[in-house]
Amino acid sequence: MQTVPVSVLQPVQRARVRTALVASADRNFRQRLAETLTGLRWLVREAESGAHAWKEAEIAAPEAIIVDSWLPDLDLAEFLTDFRGRFPQTDLVTASGSASDEGVRGPYRQELLYALRRFQDTDTAVWNTAAEFHRTPTNTMPDNPAGISVVTHSPMIPGLPALGNASAGSVPLPKGLMGVVPMRSDSSAARGMDAAQTRLPELIGNAACMLEVSRRIRLVAQRMTPVLIEGPTGTGKELVAEALHRLSLRARKPFVAINCAAIPEALLEAELFGHTRGAFTGAVQNRVGRIESADGGTLFLDEIGEMPLALQSKLLRFVESGELQRVGDNETVKVDVRIVAATHRPLVDHTQTGVFRADLYYRLAVFLIRTPALMDHIEDLPLLVNHFMQQMGQDEPLKRVDAGAMGKLSCHAWPGNVRELEHVLERAAILAGDEPVLQARDIDFGLTIN
Repeated sequence: MQTVPVSVLQPVQRARVRTALVASADRNFRQRLAETLTGLRWLVREAESGAHAWKEAEIAAPEAIIVDSWLPDLDLAEFLTDFRGRFPQTDLVTASGSASDEGVRGPYRQELLYALRRFQDTDTAVWNTAAEFHRTPTNTMPDNPAGISVVTHSPMIPGLPALGNASAGSVPLPKGLMGVVPMRSDSSAARGMDAAQTRLPELIGNAACMLEVSRRIRLVAQRMTPVLIEGPTGTGKELVAEALHRLSLRARKPFVAINCAAIPEALLEAELFGHTRGAFTGAVQNRVGRIESADGGTLFLDEIGEMPLALQSKLLRFVESGELQRVGDNETVKVDVRIVAATHRPLVDHTQTGVFRADLYYRLAVFLIRTPALMDHIEDLPLLVNHFMQQMGQDEPLKRVDAGAMGKLSCHAWPGNVRELEHVLERAAILAGDEPVLQARDIDFGLTIN
């Protein structure tokens, strides 16, 4: 009997997948680094802003992160310092190829630097030789969820040198001009590029109404101006409030949210303003209210239209003076908060009927942001579907949506807006069982609320 070598009987040891996070507002930078690192057997996650990178790092705990030389929402130096403190075991490299000695130096640092050098070399070659991008025809990618039609832009131009063959004397285009070379006679492609650069990561959709929301957030974020967010239920009003806080000068301070419709009227005052011991039955100790706990940061008052009239008067006094009085206390407390409120009701109409105080409305609605219903930007449905499928794919096997299911989704009226879409897709993923593709039979809209 022939003896089989022990080495043949031993199971093959698979290399553990290493995760790298690439943070940059420049899609070209992210994609080119991702291509190289994937070839080196890295699993690559991408982030288009500092806040997005932070969220991805919390989810994936990457072995390494490459950060571009500029972030659209955070100061780079402060981000690097905070990131090292929160993720001390992550190898952190900047686009210049440098890394602080304070952080860990990973065993695969040379692969990261190689990917950066390769990007810089090919970036120089392309930008000094190409007069314009070469646009490939519209096509449907085989692995694209829902068979979504996409437009791809080739980073290489026919006849250009291969990767790594840039001439030594070439000079790269300044970083600030990357990604702004116009597409040849194609305004839709240019609009798509502009959308990627102006849309905030929290807000999925490139429709004009969605880009307007992002524009307004950027304009007012760093001011103390009170903001009122109006929009139907399920359109992401809290996401807008969080984006306002993230981009503000108060981003390091608390973001405190309270739903005025979710707390009984008898308890809402104490919840907002706090109370002293013995102020009412059950008040066994002093308690700081939500307003005071947001000191220095942002207070988000969701469904402000549900607040009782008597409490509106007390809130108005705080908005005007910045001082609050805890329930059962005679002393006033000075609190510094930026107020962002949200409602699905037409508050300006309620001021005419006396349901909502007009003076409080005008104090809160100094700057208005309106979140559109999903039907107002239904062209963003494929993007939203892909976004939610990717989210679900982080905790379970990634599934796709076929053309039949996508057609059924497109014909729905979406009274519950984006929140309803998320729940419908989650329900469909459960109904599909182990099937990797969601089909029309898996789409169940449930009961429609009239």
